[in-house]
Amino acid sequence: MLHLGLGSFHRAHQAVYLQRLIDRGDPHWTLAGGNLRDDMPEVIDALRRQGGAYTLETVSPDGEYRYERITAIREVLPYEPGLAPLIARGADPATRIVSFTVTEAGYYLDDQGRLDWRSADLSADLQRARRGEAGTTLYGALCALLRARRAAGAGPLTLLNCDNLRHNGERVRAGLLQFIERVGDARLAAWVREHTSCPNAMVDRITPRPPPELRARVRAATGWDDAAPVTGERFIQWVIEDDFIAGRPAWESVGVQMVVSVAPYEEAKIRILNASHSCIAWAGTLAGLQFIHEGARTPAIRQMAFDYVTDDVIPCLSRPGAPSPVDLSAYRDEVLARFSNPAIRDTNQRVAMDGFAKIPGFIAPTVRERLAQGAAIDSVALLPALFLAFLQRWHRGRLPYPYQDQGMDPAVAHAICDADDPVAALCADATLWGDVAGHERLREAVRRAGARVAPLAGPVVSS
Repeated sequence: MLHLGLGSFHRAHQAVYLQRLIDRGDPHWTLAGGNLRDDMPEVIDALRRQGGAYTLETVSPDGEYRYERITAIREVLPYEPGLAPLIARGADPATRIVSFTVTEAGYYLDDQGRLDWRSADLSADLQRARRGEAGTTLYGALCALLRARRAAGAGPLTLLNCDNLRHNGERVRAGLLQFIERVGDARLAAWVREHTSCPNAMVDRITPRPPPELRARVRAATGWDDAAPVTGERFIQWVIEDDFIAGRPAWESVGVQMVVSVAPYEEAKIRILNASHSCIAWAGTLAGLQFIHEGARTPAIRQMAFDYVTDDVIPCLSRPGAPSPVDLSAYRDEVLARFSNPAIRDTNQRVAMDGFAKIPGFIAPTVRERLAQGAAIDSVALLPALFLAFLQRWHRGRLPYPYQDQGMDPAVAHAICDADDPVAALCADATLWGDVAGHERLREAVRRAGARVAPLAGPVVSS
């Protein structure tokens, strides 16, 4: 397997499942990996010096620490402009799966699921691809890799998403084919349709950025002086549609759920865990807190997340005649308990990022479905109200940390905050809300929700 994106999450999740297989005596699969951009050179250099090995620290909600040596990544590929090492590995017949971890904004999709060609990165990659070069976006990299694989006669390949986008396999396949067709390479597009599969998948393990003290903690606990350790919660989950065109590891033997459809698990995770995570991060930031567990242990913030799931999400995901296979109330309680783990020390800064991608992906579907049902949306409206207050802090330069949002046009965000009616401006944004943008009930519910947010945010919030 080749994985694109050797960040903390991949090393705390996908590589761990493969390690479990190796530990059971199954040597048939190993990982190679590298990055599409030169954005973490110190970590890549450390992994290369350590032969791909590193230490995983996990922490249970009751504070029990465990340490495990992960050796599943057998080849760490150096970053090079043009991505030659990654392309060569992807074009090798021995490579049967190319996986990747991408943020929501990294798919460059509009609210219709089409590639958003307004993106400068995407447009630049299109020109590179027309010149036969690799790009820095997922599509630009995969286009070059698949061209090389086709030219080498290396056989079929599974493209496996390891991220949180809903219907991620279907959407990356659609986006990739749109990209290749815009490039004008009809033969490659035909080859991709016949020789690749793109299963949908759902991943879950809270994995904060490694804190500065992690290296010393690992050394004290294990004696290993590890320059690239990762830390995460004890909980781990991976649900994958069993649609692999060129074989796969026996993941089901180490706890991966191989299913016919990921959809109900995906919806529960995205709407309950991911959206609640953002809710707590935005609210915690407004309240002057630094870590997720602090917000999850603050009664008013915890109640916002609880009400959002209970009042609006659960009725959408489990209806008479169409029950969810997930025990949604139990999952809600488990998620809030996981967020309350003080040992994880996950920051509001990490979780609060990319709001302009998270609202349409995590929150707008619940708003849309509740409006269609004629049902109340007061609890889900708390989340955009929190984000607006958070955005107004950013607008005024009063956030306690730099805010990263790949899906945000700063000019649009500033215009929302400068509007005579910021609530109406936020609710009218079609990028955020799609076909319910400007809906009167959405606007009024967010306005009412602002009254619950105001005590957290102080005088910065206004409507």
